[in-house]
Amino acid sequence: MAVMDELPQIADGVRVETSDRVMRITLCSPDNRNAQTPALWRRLAQAGEFAAETGIDVVLLAAEGPSFSAGLDRRMFTPEGIPGEGSLVELTAAPDAEIDAVIAQYQHGFSVFTDGPFVSIALVQGHAVGAGFQLALACDLILCADDAQFSMREASYGLVPDLTGTSRLTRTVGYQRAMDICLTTRWVVAEEVRNLGLAVDVRPVAELAAAGDELAAGLAGAVPGTARDMKSLLRAAEIRSPREQRDMERLTQIRRLRTLAELAAAAGS
Repeated sequence: MAVMDELPQIADGVRVETSDRVMRITLCSPDNRNAQTPALWRRLAQAGEFAAETGIDVVLLAAEGPSFSAGLDRRMFTPEGIPGEGSLVELTAAPDAEIDAVIAQYQHGFSVFTDGPFVSIALVQGHAVGAGFQLALACDLILCADDAQFSMREASYGLVPDLTGTSRLTRTVGYQRAMDICLTTRWVVAEEVRNLGLAVDVRPVAELAAAGDELAAGLAGAVPGTARDMKSLLRAAEIRSPREQRDMERLTQIRRLRTLAELAAAAGS
């Protein structure tokens, strides 16, 4: 894949590469099992915004090493925190409005993959804990390795998941199962994740990257704009009334027909 000129290839534990209409974002701090920091979240937000602005159709979100992500860097729970980032202990001394604004910034590193016009695909191997689980949930599709293990660990610290994961989790598995997963903090293994409808497929670890590349190539190889319009239409179906959704279907199809006509005219010229 080619490296983007506008963003450094590697920064804050994240590597970003592009090829045609596909972006690959890789968490690349395997020594600490891709533990997450505010700097990493800002980098994710920056990459996602760039993808949205430059016509990327598919974003693959992967990780190096045995784990997708062990979750929040534990230093955030100490008084010293992370150099240049502070700590959650320090944050509690701020007014509620300031805490709210900081968490909103953190959330943007996740919501950019949900709200962006591109199709986002998480490739999860090994552990996806807390923020790691929620990062996978922020993507449109999840492909799992057969060794994947998910856990929403926040309750064990007396906290709640606040990085956008509760919405997708509850919509997909239902209230009772979401309560079970979040309150017990138990491990949810790859097969259960697929059976619950959170993952579209489970592959051997050695085949995960190739499966992701194949899926991304297929989506990006479609008629330009198809993946983006499909995501927009299906996302709207979650919140719109049937009547509103029918209206959006028509308007979206008109745009697709115009695109096909333009391509046919260009091919014939």
